[in-house]
Amino acid sequence: MGTKMTIIGLMSGTSLDGIDIALCEMEGASYRIIDAVTVPYSDLWHRRLASLEEASAWEFVEAHIELGHLFGQEINRFLRGNNHHVDAVASHGHTIFHQPDVGVTAQIGDGDAIAAETGLPVVSNFRTLDVALGGQGAPLVPIGDELLFGNYDACLNLGGIANISYRAGGKRVAYDICPCNMALNRLASRLGLPYDPEGSHARRGRCHGPLLEALGGIGYYAAPPPKSLGKEWLVSEYWPLVEAAPVPVEDLLCTVVSHTADQIARVLNRQRVATLLVSGGGAFNRFLLEKIGEYAPGVEITVPDALIVNYKEALVFAMLGYLRLTGRVNTLASVTGARCDSVGGTVSGMFR
Repeated sequence: MGTKMTIIGLMSGTSLDGIDIALCEMEGASYRIIDAVTVPYSDLWHRRLASLEEASAWEFVEAHIELGHLFGQEINRFLRGNNHHVDAVASHGHTIFHQPDVGVTAQIGDGDAIAAETGLPVVSNFRTLDVALGGQGAPLVPIGDELLFGNYDACLNLGGIANISYRAGGKRVAYDICPCNMALNRLASRLGLPYDPEGSHARRGRCHGPLLEALGGIGYYAAPPPKSLGKEWLVSEYWPLVEAAPVPVEDLLCTVVSHTADQIARVLNRQRVATLLVSGGGAFNRFLLEKIGEYAPGVEITVPDALIVNYKEALVFAMLGYLRLTGRVNTLASVTGARCDSVGGTVSGMFR
């Protein structure tokens, strides 16, 4: 048994779905999600975050601070009328830059601003120490997979980016596989939709062979782990191939789903995965799950209850914060390629 703590896990993903806030009870390797909510971004914040990598240094710092205050205000709103004692906040923030090969990663949403708004200790900047140690700084969720969901052969998260974790050679291995909702939601926006519900529009489309072949030839897929993806890569390497294909949006959606399922299935088949836990918004994309099952027929796919599907990443960041505050390793070198395991995260707002 470990120290019992109640921690708010806060996650803002690359697909810009909104701010996930999960109130979690942690004790050793056991957990309970007490309550959770997703707060959509306003149109203004959506546009601001989508274009921030091209902003000035002043605009970047200003957004970093203001987003932290927004996070804190939304936590306060979430807790209003809630009688649960809260020990701390663990915030992933929102990734703007992620190029670990040149030692750069940046997640905005100032931890000090969150602490000032909530009056709670805040753990943030989970990725920067690992990158400084020569690691990818991603993915970070696998230690949560190891501790909380280790009864599955592999855990697949279908968020903005599809990433996977599994045990191999006696250690946890994890990496980003390919874009997922970050690409699919971009295409759905051309239809005036925030996302493609259940993959219904993709299902009506036809797979475009030349685009599927071009996407499959991207160099990243042949690189060995540890490896991770960022929005900059999507914009420079992936998206130009999609935009160059002269086909209707529904055909593009169908092709991107087929490509995503194919890349995921290659990993599942290569690792001989028998049982797979699927979480993230893409777990509701029935067409995508059917395609994964078609390409990897030997895999038993489990989609847990909606609370875990929607808030698994927020839950795991609560666990990462719990580990940081109790002085235990929360970042695995076997996953990220860093020189050593580490206890990552900056602690803000230790009030007296």
